[in-house]
Order: sequence, then structure tokens, then C-alpha cells
Amino acid sequence: MGGYLSASWSDFSVAVVGASAALTGLLVVAVSINIERILAVNALTARTLNTLILFIIPLVVGTLLLVPEQPRMALGAELIITGVAAGAGLLRINRPGNRGREEPLFSWLLVRLTPSLTIAIFLVASGASLIAGMDGALYWVAPAVIEAFLAGLATVWILLIEIRR
Repeated sequence: MGGYLSASWSDFSVAVVGASAALTGLLVVAVSINIERILAVNALTARTLNTLILFIIPLVVGTLLLVPEQPRMALGAELIITGVAAGAGLLRINRPGNRGREEPLFSWLLVRLTPSLTIAIFLVASGASLIAGMDGALYWVAPAVIEAFLAGLATVWILLIEIRR
């Protein structure tokens, strides 16, 4: 039953919200240190926005899971809406035309395009499973959160370290 009772996920959600806030702060530091270089390249500006969205997704999902006594159907709908909105935004930012000349195709596929699709799919699957009353529905949230953090951290590394090379 813990897979679709949001109360069982409160510790996970608190950890996710805290990590999201900390990683967003790291992104702000990376951007403020290298603002001139980031603004000089349109692809880096798009990657910065992409990373901000990647760190906001777990913040939103974690917050939704923390709402007390929220009906299963409402949480399911919220997760679907979050997944669709996140996927649409990320896919718009990460369309092939926004790939920088310096960004290898493999990197673009692994760090930008794949998370844009799979995070949305995981959240929609979680929401739909929750609405359908399937046990374990919220377990789809974990890979979405982990992927958002990993993809976001990969770009923070670029904005903080690689941009100076």
C-alpha cells in the first residue's frame, strides 16, 4: 500500500525538497560566477534554464507529495500535469536547434533529450497509475527525481567548471 499512499513518502519528499533547494542554490552560484560567459552563448543560456527546470521538478513533486490528506485522484492529476508541463518545457528548450556547436551529440542525447522525455513519462505513469489505483504508483516518482538531479548536476558541472576551459 505504501506505493500509493503519499503519507508513506513524506521522508522521501522532505529529502527531495531540501536537495532541490540546495542544488538550485548551487546553480545560482555557478551562474553568478560565470554570468558573462553564459550570456555570451545562447546554448548555455538555454542549458541554464533547462537545469533550473530540472531542479524545480523535484521541488514541485516533493511538495505535492507533502500535501496532507490529499485525495489519490487529485495527486494523480497533479503528477500528470507536472509531467506534461515539464516535458513540454524541457523538450522546447532542448530541441535539436538549441544544441550548441561545442556540445557533442551523445552529451545532448544523454543529458538533455533523454531526461526531457523520460522524466515526463515517469511522472505521467505515476499519476495515471495513482488514478487507476495501482499499487506502487508512486515508485515511478523516484526515477524521475533521480534523473532530474543527475542531469541537472551534469550541466552545473559544465557551467561551473568546464566553461572555464
